[in-house]
Amino acid sequence: MPFRVEPDPSLKDALKDADHALSGVWVCSGSPLVAEICAGAGFDWLFIDGEHSPNDLGSILAQLQAVRGYPVVPVVRPPVNDPVIIKQFLDLGVQSLIIPMVNDAQQAANAVAACHYPPLGVRGVGSALARSARWNRIPDYLNRAAETITVMVQIESAEAVENVEEIVATEGLDGVFIGPSDLAASMGVIGQQNHPEVVAGVMKSIAAARAAGKYAGVNAFDAATARKYIEAGAQYVGVGADVALLARSTEALAASYRADASGETPDSY
Repeated sequence: MPFRVEPDPSLKDALKDADHALSGVWVCSGSPLVAEICAGAGFDWLFIDGEHSPNDLGSILAQLQAVRGYPVVPVVRPPVNDPVIIKQFLDLGVQSLIIPMVNDAQQAANAVAACHYPPLGVRGVGSALARSARWNRIPDYLNRAAETITVMVQIESAEAVENVEEIVATEGLDGVFIGPSDLAASMGVIGQQNHPEVVAGVMKSIAAARAAGKYAGVNAFDAATARKYIEAGAQYVGVGADVALLARSTEALAASYRADASGETPDSY
């Protein structure tokens, strides 16, 4: 009898069973070692980024393997809403995807279709060759794949906020993840994530997702901002990034020793 395995839980499974907003950390370094360190830190989910990070299929696969033994849900962002790239990510064993730059309902429908086999979608069938089905060790994977996959799309433009009610009504879509940085840029206030218009766009998108029975997430590295969005209904929040944490921590450590040498305080640098 062939060996059989069961699929791991995806993000929608974790959200369905959660009694608190799920905190997650970005892994942007492209390093399996760093991904494993972050996976063991106690976060609920891990955001492996393929859009703004030095990742390719091989490095994403290695990170998925590195975090597999930890109680954290890996979530992956492909670089673009493209069915060929999404198919490759899925075949690697990615189960939870956040698709960037989705501005209207048609783009959301395209993202959902790319994640599912016919007749639900357009995903190409290659499960016998792929880690996604554990090389056909997951029983009846082709018919069960939809159960194992979470599809979120990013709301990160003024156009997307305007269309958010139609986006969250997309059949098969599990939820949204709001990106205040790009949203601020699209609104003409780049770098001002706490600008009132940006905050209003985030709040509108959270409310629309929750009203449609979909999951709402947001990126918020500032703790006070993260808590504000959680109070507004955000169910999962990206609260930091590996490279940013390393950059700020090493700067602080170096500054403390420069201060010791000069007799000045770190705040003077």
